[in-house]
Amino acid sequence: MQAWVIGNWKQNPATSDDVQTLLSDLLATADKDDGANSAGCQLMVAPSCIHLAGVSTHLQDSPVLCAAQDISAHSGTTGAYTGDCSAQQVADAGATWTLLGHSERRQYHQEMHACLLSKMTHAFDQGLGVVFCIGETQAQYDAGQTLAVIDEQLTVIKDILTQQPALADTLSDRLIIAYEPVWAIGTGKVPTVAEVSATHQHIKQTVADYGEALDNITVLYGGSVNADNADSFAADAMIDGALVGGASLKAASFLAIAQAFGNGQA
Repeated sequence: MQAWVIGNWKQNPATSDDVQTLLSDLLATADKDDGANSAGCQLMVAPSCIHLAGVSTHLQDSPVLCAAQDISAHSGTTGAYTGDCSAQQVADAGATWTLLGHSERRQYHQEMHACLLSKMTHAFDQGLGVVFCIGETQAQYDAGQTLAVIDEQLTVIKDILTQQPALADTLSDRLIIAYEPVWAIGTGKVPTVAEVSATHQHIKQTVADYGEALDNITVLYGGSVNADNADSFAADAMIDGALVGGASLKAASFLAIAQAFGNGQA
C-alpha cells in the first residue's frame, strides 16, 4: 500500500510570501533528495483557505497534492453562509482533498456527527477526497474509552454508506482516516507504536465490516509526529502514513517524515 504524508498547516504561515518560501523550499528539497514520492510516499499539504488557490497554482506540475482544511456543512455549492467556503469553491481553487473532523474543529466549533456527515456528503458530491480525522481526548484515553470513542466517530462513514451504497466501490480510493489522539497533538506526548498499531488495526477492521470493498482503507497516524520518531511509526505495517502538524512547516522535517514512510513502504 502506498504511504501518505500530509501536512496540515493550520493557521500558518502568516503571509503569502511565507507560503511561497515554504513551498519553494519543499519542492527544491524534494527534487534534491529525489523526492519522497519516488520511494512510495504520496505528499499532500493543506494550507489555510486564503492561501489555497496560490498553493495549488504553485504545486501545478509537481507530485505534491493540495487539500483544504475544511468545507461548509451548509451547502456544497453556494449560499448565504457568511465566512464559509463550500466544497465546490475549494475544488475550484485547486484542492483535490479536504480534511474533515479535525479535533480542533470538533473542540472549537462543536462539530458533531450530523455536521460531519453533511460535510462528507458535500465533499464526495463535488469530487473531493476526504481525510477524516478521529481520536480520543486525554480523559477518554485515561478511562480506557479509546475504541468506544473511535467506533462512535466512525459511524459517520457507516451512515454515508447507508445513504449512498454505491460509494462503497470507490471509497477506499476517496477516503483516508487519520487517527490523532487529541492528547498527543502538539503536546510532545506520543503513544507507543504498539498502541497506535492496535488502534489502527481496530479502525481497519471496523471499516471493513461496513462493506466487502472496504478491507484496504488507508489509516494515518497524527500527533506529535516528527523527523525523530517517524521511522518507528513507519516500520509498522498497520500505519500507512502520517498527518503532520508543526513539523510540516519546515521542508526538511516534513520530507524526512515522508522519506521514513516511503522507505517503510518500499
